[in-house]
Amino acid sequence: MASFDVVLKPAVEKDLRSLSKSSLVRVMAALDSLANEPFSRQTVKLEGSEDLYRLRVGDYRIIYEVDRRAKHLIVHYVRHRREVYRKL
Repeated sequence: MASFDVVLKPAVEKDLRSLSKSSLVRVMAALDSLANEPFSRQTVKLEGSEDLYRLRVGDYRIIYEVDRRAKHLIVHYVRHRREVYRKL
């Protein structure tokens, strides 16, 4: 399978700046693996949405969508598990 381009929304860049260094390393590694396999066994499709998925990385969640035609993986949020679902 061809690799997808990871596109970060501006809110994600802010989210990443607030992470600790160890959490940031884990999240960036997860994003790299998502680029190669966006529908891995660890991903879960979010209910109530046609195209949003989540990946659990410790206490943090990566919320993203996949544009198969353009080969883009668009990351919407990277937030702590208690905060990420509030505004979806």
